[in-house]
Amino acid sequence: MDPKSGRSDRRGLTWVSLPAQGYEGEAPEFPLMPRRIYRWEGEKASRHQVFDEESTDLVRDRETELWEWAWRTPQAAAWAKETWRWQAIAHWVRTSVICESDEAMASDRGSLHRFADQIGMTPAGLRENGWEIAEDEMAKARTEKKTKEPTAAPVRRMRAVSGGAD
Repeated sequence: MDPKSGRSDRRGLTWVSLPAQGYEGEAPEFPLMPRRIYRWEGEKASRHQVFDEESTDLVRDRETELWEWAWRTPQAAAWAKETWRWQAIAHWVRTSVICESDEAMASDRGSLHRFADQIGMTPAGLRENGWEIAEDEMAKARTEKKTKEPTAAPVRRMRAVSGGAD
């Protein structure tokens, strides 16, 4: 979908403009159950998995951090109105955390990209959802003001005047 195309105009398709400064509302509670991490202990024949409370806490903290970050993005302004999307956002967060670890597989990375598209976290995902991030006019004006070169003071020139002093 191209918002500037005549075809989109004829179909009445419009883009939802998301605030460039991000969403300023509250993040909802993370909807997924805590992910439990286990580690292997013992020797070959007697190996078994043991709950790893420290790693579980680290993963939970990272998921919370990423969830909070996601809810400050421009896309969150749309998500706040679409509660049905919160599961996909949470799965994107969880999969992102998995992909940060050594245990990530190629399938995890593929899932991460699909979730990112679904929730509008990629340029393609923004287009698929009919969203655009509004240009931040205030930030643009501040940047332009800082980058403009200062204007030089006018140069005064002396002229010869006839009938000058003797």
